[in-house]
Amino acid sequence: MSNPILLALLLMLVFSIAGAQQKSELNPDGAGEFAFVRIQYDSFYEGGYYGGPWLTDFPASDQNFLRGISRLTNVRAMDEPIVLRFDDEAIFDYPFLYALEMGRGGGVFLSPSEIDNLREYLLRGGFLLIDDFWGQQQWDAFYRDFSKVFPDREIIELQADHEIYHTFYDIDGPQMIPGRSGRQGFGQAGINNASNHAIMDDNGRVMVLINWNSDMGDGWEHTFDQWYPTQYANAAYQLGINYLIYSLTH
Repeated sequence: MSNPILLALLLMLVFSIAGAQQKSELNPDGAGEFAFVRIQYDSFYEGGYYGGPWLTDFPASDQNFLRGISRLTNVRAMDEPIVLRFDDEAIFDYPFLYALEMGRGGGVFLSPSEIDNLREYLLRGGFLLIDDFWGQQQWDAFYRDFSKVFPDREIIELQADHEIYHTFYDIDGPQMIPGRSGRQGFGQAGINNASNHAIMDDNGRVMVLINWNSDMGDGWEHTFDQWYPTQYANAAYQLGINYLIYSLTH
């Protein structure tokens, strides 16, 4: 074939068909059953890096986790994350919400409409995973406003025998996953042990899972980083998938 333009067009067509076939095998209708929703929120002190703490690790963390769900489970997942706020009625379309760094920037700042809408969402069966904040100071900053969602419900610490650690993978309780800038085996704020805390509904279902002193988001984001230990990335996927499966089955 001597015509270079025709040859280029033919090659483009071949690669396009191959890409479409690959996508069709993974996701036949181009959509998915599971959508990862990241929550955008206001902090008491706005600004800083990347436009605010809620944007940390975005979008690579979310995208890699979605790929991991498709690769490691039979749950069909969408390709890209969705960003919503707590007061958006669209959150009722999704069973799983993710938020992180809620103890930074002076802590999360929630409006009355956000508090009311989130409370209703959780009581109807929704699940919120809160990730990546460290130490007592950040906990106190987070708790100041978030406690208004359920002022009469206790935040309890989950033990290693809770079913959420055994819904897909068998995991020995909370895992300390360090951030990318941390040293191997060491967390932030001088804390090297993670704990998970939860708010339950009246039937004992976990509505809110708080991943304290651990950073799953960095484990997802740095999946392909040669300097980030694979053991922590693996732990981040296993925990995240367990929380996801729990949210879809409870």
